[in-house]
Amino acid sequence: MKTKSMTEGNSLSLILKFALPLMAGNVFQELYTITDTVIVGQFLGVDALAAVGSGGWITWMLISVICGISQGFSVLAAQCFGANDKEGIRKHMGNSILLSVIICAFLIIGGELILAPLLRFLNTPKEIYDDALLYLRLYYAGCPILMAYNYASAHLRAFGNSSAPLRAMIIASLVNIVLDLLFVGPFGWGIAGAMIATLIAQMVAAAYSIYYLVNIDFIYFSKRELKLSPHLCSKQLYIATPMALQNIIICVGGIVVQFVVNGYGVSYIAGVTATNRLYSLIETASISYGHAMTTFMGQNIGAGEIKRIKKGILSGNFIGLITSFIIMAVMFIFGDIILGMFVTGTKKEIADTMAVASRYLMIMCAFLPVLYILNIVKASIVGLGNSIIPMISSVGELVFRIAASFTLPVYFGKMNLFYAEPLAWIGAVLVLIPGYFYCIGKLKRELL
Repeated sequence: MKTKSMTEGNSLSLILKFALPLMAGNVFQELYTITDTVIVGQFLGVDALAAVGSGGWITWMLISVICGISQGFSVLAAQCFGANDKEGIRKHMGNSILLSVIICAFLIIGGELILAPLLRFLNTPKEIYDDALLYLRLYYAGCPILMAYNYASAHLRAFGNSSAPLRAMIIASLVNIVLDLLFVGPFGWGIAGAMIATLIAQMVAAAYSIYYLVNIDFIYFSKRELKLSPHLCSKQLYIATPMALQNIIICVGGIVVQFVVNGYGVSYIAGVTATNRLYSLIETASISYGHAMTTFMGQNIGAGEIKRIKKGILSGNFIGLITSFIIMAVMFIFGDIILGMFVTGTKKEIADTMAVASRYLMIMCAFLPVLYILNIVKASIVGLGNSIIPMISSVGELVFRIAASFTLPVYFGKMNLFYAEPLAWIGAVLVLIPGYFYCIGKLKRELL
């Protein structure tokens, strides 16, 4: 099966070619969420939309932890690939597969224990509490499915294959749309139907990605490789754990924001939910560039190519900034039209919800270049083998987000709460940029 070395050739072209399939795949993956939101909003109304959104940061916490773990495990595999160490790849993968199974078990048990108390802590309105809890329990029960897909796709990316995850997402998105319409519509399963459709679609994506991964010629395992090694566990968890922790820290800040949001009523929650679904889509290009940068940096550090690493970070940020300005322009022109797809109800409910959603979207888009720099630089640092600095940056996000959440609404009104998000991005960037130069300086000293 197809693999790709990023240790030679034009860095800008390589990053762009690698990122474009990822971007398309992430767009299709976001169609899961957008489809759920549109169908839930149109078929079931504002209350159901608010129920899905009231625990939005809790769902994001699970998937971000899984993504952090999977990406962290793949970094060392990418470095082995860059060094042409095929046996090292198999040892790392055999060990990380077993670690992933153990982590999944803890996530499922932990989710069951914390979901109900967390929703109560978030001041979730009584009229949507039961639906929100059901939606979240189903999502956490699907943890093994989410882990399987993210693990397989992260390792495919580590080996330079970004086209297989794209095809997986296209197929899964189509499955999700069909099942969403069926389960929420004729079957009448409510928001549970939307989540079941998503998990089935994710299972299809996982199966497709795993098929491509195990058919790479150097991916095969013996009993010697499929075992837990204390040494490998230590190396893998050293990178993966801070990546998961940084996402948890970010989620804590998001949960605090959700606590504030939930205090403003169902229409306000629904408006924030609608924009968050669209926000996931407009962020997806930066995440794709980030994945490309992690692979680029990982392979080149394995090959000892420090000059290419420097060129890569400049190329990645150039592409990211251009993309962010294009998306910003599109959202300023068409954002309200797109948001209207998510909202239904009485005229007053629609007007109240759209006022919140539109305000939130415009504020975030104005600061979109900051978000793109954040994701690209953070992923580059991870590719260099340092996940501590990104974790510290998440503390910066947390401090800025919480401080803004409790001060902005008080002094400037609830519609200015939304500046908490871009302020959090700025807090992270203030850590990441000097952190990147620290990593480059350390790398120079090690290679001399």
